[in-house]
Amino acid sequence: MGLPSVAAVGTAGWNVPKAYASRFPTGGSHLERYAQRFDAVEINTSFYRPHRVATYERWAAAVPEPFRFAVKVPRAITHERRLENADAPLARFLGEVAGLGPKLGPLLLQLPPSLPFQAGTGGGFLQRLRHAVPGSIVCEPRHVSWFAPDVDALLADLRIARVAADPAPVPQASEPGGWRGLAYRRLHGSPRIYHSAYAPGALDALAERLRAEARDGVPSWCIFDNTADFAATGDAFMTLERMMRDAGPRAGVEDRAADEPLPR
Repeated sequence: MGLPSVAAVGTAGWNVPKAYASRFPTGGSHLERYAQRFDAVEINTSFYRPHRVATYERWAAAVPEPFRFAVKVPRAITHERRLENADAPLARFLGEVAGLGPKLGPLLLQLPPSLPFQAGTGGGFLQRLRHAVPGSIVCEPRHVSWFAPDVDALLADLRIARVAADPAPVPQASEPGGWRGLAYRRLHGSPRIYHSAYAPGALDALAERLRAEARDGVPSWCIFDNTADFAATGDAFMTLERMMRDAGPRAGVEDRAADEPLPR
């Protein structure tokens, strides 16, 4: 299934639920089958445990162009160290995900709801992260202090996109923020988080937003994380179908950040 312009739709993980198995090819691993229908996936297992470079290399070899992997930053950095004294685990993580090569998409930095923004800790970490990573970074903060104008300006200066999340922990979190050269949505299910499927009308509105961003040349990712009852796969298929109604020719998943100089 092709993607219109620069929009990517996928799920958190590449399970092939039994209810949707007939919509995937029958041969190959779950990842190989998934990658024949979607052009993007978000790796969440990296949040809980490290993966070897060879594992990332194997995953990259299993998918075609223009498939891309977003990868979640480990909780050892975000939730355990809370962005402090995290240079060593960050370097280890970046060394591991380098195994994806050119198929590495955005790195996802999801922060704990209890972590407020502090210029010394949070701002300093973001600066170090940006200088260590040549490609795209997206941040999903959940404490209200991260949604202040000065923090949004810092994210924009560092070319770090702020995730648009549903459900939104604070009202501002429902829309993309920070650097606007990339839009990244994480849809966790509503009204029951991680479980509920989205209504057709909500998917219609989402598809139109993604089409509009594609027309404007803004690369966008839309990841469904409502995986507990396997609703994510169905929602992703339906969103793609709605996008394709008025889609232009396929252009793949582009990453504008990789072609721009790092901020100094």
